[in-house]
Amino acid sequence: MATIEERIKELEDEISKTEYNKATQHHIGRLKARIAYLKEQVEKRKASQGGGKGYAVKKSGNATVGLVGFPSVGKSTLLNRLTNAESEVGAYQFTTLDIVPGVMEYRSAKIQILDMPGIIRGAARGKGRGREVISVARNVDLILLNIDVFETNVDVLVDELESAAIRLNKKPADINLIKAERGGLTINTTVELTRMDVSLAEDILKEYGIVNGTLVIREDIEPEDLIDYLAGNRVYTRAFVVLNKIDLVTPEYIDKLKKRFSGWNVVPISAEKDIGMEELKEAIYENLDLMNIYLKPKGGKADLEEPLVVKRGSTVEMVCNSIHRDFVEKFRYAKVWGKSAKFDGQQVGLNHVLEDGDIISIIIRN
Repeated sequence: MATIEERIKELEDEISKTEYNKATQHHIGRLKARIAYLKEQVEKRKASQGGGKGYAVKKSGNATVGLVGFPSVGKSTLLNRLTNAESEVGAYQFTTLDIVPGVMEYRSAKIQILDMPGIIRGAARGKGRGREVISVARNVDLILLNIDVFETNVDVLVDELESAAIRLNKKPADINLIKAERGGLTINTTVELTRMDVSLAEDILKEYGIVNGTLVIREDIEPEDLIDYLAGNRVYTRAFVVLNKIDLVTPEYIDKLKKRFSGWNVVPISAEKDIGMEELKEAIYENLDLMNIYLKPKGGKADLEEPLVVKRGSTVEMVCNSIHRDFVEKFRYAKVWGKSAKFDGQQVGLNHVLEDGDIISIIIRN
């Protein structure tokens, strides 16, 4: 009898041999759902057996960034340029054998940067300690896909992260499932589905053993979106490409390389020569969606030297929670100066959404 791993390989081979078109879409969608379900069983089994040695990294600062790339593309040199860390540098593979953290200070934010061992094809299946590395990548706020001008196959990195249930620059699909004990399956859509049909959605649910319930689909999804939703273990992380060692080639060659990465934001740098570091820091900050809020005590002046670093879109309530856990309970009102205010000193409540550079005075009960 075939093992689960052997069955997964058989299904993957079947997909690779099947030409994708409208006639085969349904069949391939069911196979992908079956593979995803079987992979979950493998992971659950490994978890119950204790798994292998992992990396323990304590998160710190306002956000965490992971350097993901092939061996010897300059990640350690880059870490040392961006932070005060001392990561071993060498022109040979697997120089970094542990996760090396450092802190980058930029626009008052303290951003943790993690230099990880290089990953290779097969990392998601454990090759080259890939499982341990990717387990850390699942918990960062931003991934930098590190390549250099000689090793430009970013698709391998993306495939390995995708295989480990990390979705780059995507959002969870707008889907909701309410399971039931009986009554069969009901699938409601609020939009026209052009990339899959309702019958395929029903078959995918059945592959996961779901035969009763109501599924509501609110956007034009594809089979993988529904599979990701049912799996429930996907993480959605921002990412962009860092193209290193540009000092070794011509500007014309760099332009040709950038055109290969259709759909990707590419930041060209030379960590060794300290080229493009400020542009990279700015890109990191912007992709983390951070902003500065300045606090003003009642009757006093705003502290414009040490801002509070928060996520864009933060409300007054979120700021209160980041200052002290009692502030929300004792909150009376707040006054705001800046872009989010209709006028200087506008009195607002907990739901008011702040903008970068705002000054806020929070009034609480004694």
